[in-house]
Amino acid sequence: MDDRAALRKIREQRPLVHCISNIVSANDCANLLLSVGASPMMAQAEAEMADISAISSAAVLNTGTPDAARFRLCALRGALAAQRSTPTVLDPVGVGASSWRREQLNAMLASFRPSIVRVNLSEALALLGSGAGERGVDSDADADGVAGDCARSLARKLGATVLLSGDTDFVSDGVRDGRACGGSAMMTMVTGSGCMLSALCGAFAAVEADAFAAACMAARFWKDCAAAAEARASEKGPGSFRVELIDAAYRLSRNA
Repeated sequence: MDDRAALRKIREQRPLVHCISNIVSANDCANLLLSVGASPMMAQAEAEMADISAISSAAVLNTGTPDAARFRLCALRGALAAQRSTPTVLDPVGVGASSWRREQLNAMLASFRPSIVRVNLSEALALLGSGAGERGVDSDADADGVAGDCARSLARKLGATVLLSGDTDFVSDGVRDGRACGGSAMMTMVTGSGCMLSALCGAFAAVEADAFAAACMAARFWKDCAAAAEARASEKGPGSFRVELIDAAYRLSRNA
């Protein structure tokens, strides 16, 4: 399936994408999914996870703004998705910020295997055990000649497709490698742009069974959205750019 066909399929099928999101980006993730034609559900009550799992086409698990309950909930949701062979996207936000986060993420990854893991370079290095820590959720590691190798190594370690986002996005399932170029430098001025990309991965994975292909589609589409948003908002600033991202996703998906 090509990118345009996948976008049309999302609009036709309106897949239910269940997001366990963080408090910073939940609203933007929901609106982005709506803009491409998917149906977001942001349920976070442990008591209804089995019911939500039964009706979802994909799960997106975001561990930003974490506490023990969030990690427990994400582990439960991931295990339920695995039982139903539902595609699962894991976004281990800021995993290198503390030893506690790393321990919780490693325990979660031992309990189920996600379909796609969406990280930045610092997060990838932390999951590989070679990171030196993070100031927050932004990557400040030197990406030259490192990101592609990190994506491939992490994919092999986790047995999952890895989408390592940055100026250039690298995608690997340990055997196949892809990349998405372009986009906009203004992405770094919008909180939650990586979380939104993870949500898009969920939408594409809901209609494309090949996780590697789905991640590549999401990466390319988000780069196109960023470029289109910058063309309209570069003179206004990051607030306008954030709004234009959602509008660009709507226009580009409608024109597919």
